[in-house]
Amino acid sequence: MDKKLLDILACPVCKSGLVYLKDAKELVCKADRLAFPIRDDIPVMLVDEARTLDPDEEIPNA
Repeated sequence: MDKKLLDILACPVCKSGLVYLKDAKELVCKADRLAFPIRDDIPVMLVDEARTLDPDEEIPNA
């Protein structure tokens, strides 16, 4: 994931920054506990496509 792209991407719900999880191929919003998938190196920033994180699922720091 390109660092410049990561710097400008924001959660479509709350506009906060995202954490890139390379192994899971996801961008995670800590505030809303949503994980947006990355498919074919393209972030899918649609709320309908996002996965809701489990309450006990930890989010690593960026």
